[in-house]
Amino acid sequence: MTSTFLIDSPHRTPAPSRSPFAITEVRWAIAATALFLLGVGAKLVGAAPWTWWTLLLACYVAGGWEPALAGLKALRERTLDVDLLMIVAAIGAASIGQVVDGGLLIVIFATSGALEAVLTQRTADSVRGLLDLAPQRACLLLPDSREREVDAETLRIGDEILVRPGERIGADGEVVDGNSEVDEASITGEPLPVPKQHGHEVFAGSLNGTGVLRVRVSREPKDSVIARIVVMVEQASATKAKTQLFIEKVEQRYSVGVVAATLALFTVPLLFGAAFEPTLLRAMTFMIVASPCALVLATMPPLLAAIANAGKRGVLVKSAVAMEQLGTVDSVAFDKTGTLTEGTPQVVGIVTGQNEDEVLVLAAAAEQFSEHPIGRAIVAEARQRQLQLPTAGDFQATPGVGVTARVSGHSIAVRRHDSQHNTAVEVAVDDRQVAIIELADRIRSSSHNAVHDLTVLIGRSPVLLTGDNHAAAHRVAAAVGISEVRAELLPQDKVRAVREMSGNVLFVGDGVNDAPALATAHAGMAMGRRGSALTVDTADAVVVGDDLTVVPAVVALARRARRVVVANLAIAGTFIVVLSAWDLFGTLPLPLGVAGHEGSTVLVALNGMRLLSSGRRRQDR
Repeated sequence: MTSTFLIDSPHRTPAPSRSPFAITEVRWAIAATALFLLGVGAKLVGAAPWTWWTLLLACYVAGGWEPALAGLKALRERTLDVDLLMIVAAIGAASIGQVVDGGLLIVIFATSGALEAVLTQRTADSVRGLLDLAPQRACLLLPDSREREVDAETLRIGDEILVRPGERIGADGEVVDGNSEVDEASITGEPLPVPKQHGHEVFAGSLNGTGVLRVRVSREPKDSVIARIVVMVEQASATKAKTQLFIEKVEQRYSVGVVAATLALFTVPLLFGAAFEPTLLRAMTFMIVASPCALVLATMPPLLAAIANAGKRGVLVKSAVAMEQLGTVDSVAFDKTGTLTEGTPQVVGIVTGQNEDEVLVLAAAAEQFSEHPIGRAIVAEARQRQLQLPTAGDFQATPGVGVTARVSGHSIAVRRHDSQHNTAVEVAVDDRQVAIIELADRIRSSSHNAVHDLTVLIGRSPVLLTGDNHAAAHRVAAAVGISEVRAELLPQDKVRAVREMSGNVLFVGDGVNDAPALATAHAGMAMGRRGSALTVDTADAVVVGDDLTVVPAVVALARRARRVVVANLAIAGTFIVVLSAWDLFGTLPLPLGVAGHEGSTVLVALNGMRLLSSGRRRQDR
């Protein structure tokens, strides 16, 4: 029941997202569930048997035709999967009057297939949506200094393009003329725009600031960083899609064993002269008691209950496979910007010999027309302090330098300033420096506790993987309690770092540049509020409220679910072995066989549903 997706070209026009109801598996699953509920309802209210039998048999057709067809195709390839075995078991249950049990089995499988189809489609749509970052058109500079708008995918190495203010850069390349600041957050995770001038590298899809840049193309469009992100996510997701629940990993051998035993139990006695009807009844009883209903329910209800419990804590876990994978992680890696930090600069200090508020008023007044994140942060701090800003005139912004304006009769300059630990600006009044305003990407209040709890839970400290510079990365790492840091990483570098980590890695991130690492990791968790659409849909789980303390809580919950699954498999396996042996070596009455089979199913289901409890337990090592 595994699906993959393909993208024909890294530069084709993205296809629009499809509604879940447009997916065939979803429509058939809804139909099967509705027919099952109507059939059970009709039986409970005492309707004529033909009524509810008809409804339930229609449920078999609606929910079972696709897995039956897949099973028959598998048979042609000389393999036998549990899908076909479940269909046969459901038909066998109906043949001896247990049509409701068979219908429930059909609904479980149809719903599982529909959920998988929806998640696969959402991931494919999000990868295609990523292509919107790379502009479809670019302004090509011709040798005679004329300009021509062309398709970005037609650009070749050595071409020169013109990038105007506010435009996205059309190709990876090198700046040959101009001066501006470029927002590269989607590529590197750097929270602030990066000054660009002659000789600096720029990336397709990054957003130009207020300056004009002339860029020489250095990579073919298909080899650009943003195109490679698409390919990496696609390849990693396709590989990861092969992950299966434990029960699916043994389905081939189990299915073959049950079918072989059922056929032998039916044919061998007949060869020795046994009566047909008792032999058929014994074989069908064996098929019922050996069918993997309890094994499926041993796995699914605990994981689904844990998913519901995680939802109460503010984490959306997308599938039972994802919850199972979260329960086996033993290494954790965090992105920095937007994950451990809030992703936007904020004023953290003002160094001045004058009144702080007076200096802040002048700086904020000069910056109030600026679109730069630093300017917005200074204005936000002034407003938070409820300071009144005077009007400003003669506003001028210089990319990579700062802004100047005339405020209350004075010339005010707010210029970028080198600082060892934080971003800083120098405030000058009439060419005389009066203050240094320090800004930093504020660390989330939940980051330190999350890192501590994960360290206790998994027995090792998480790792920080970021595209930001080393100084900023080490400052954040020291503040939250992380000792191992790898900085200035491009998306492919993060993928490599994840692969080099030992054990089953959980990666937590938020940006487009994190998507390949999220897809590559054993389990990926995205920040819901700031996370890009691609990141949210690529991840196995989403932290809806951006509270990182739920990450260790959900990992602990997943481990608990895994223990319950193991216990349930032992219970279900014991019932199957005992009842099957009874039927093979003795005479198991059909009602007792059905009761034992259904009893084990109910028992493991109830045991799994205990995980619905939202009570927070201690985190287990």
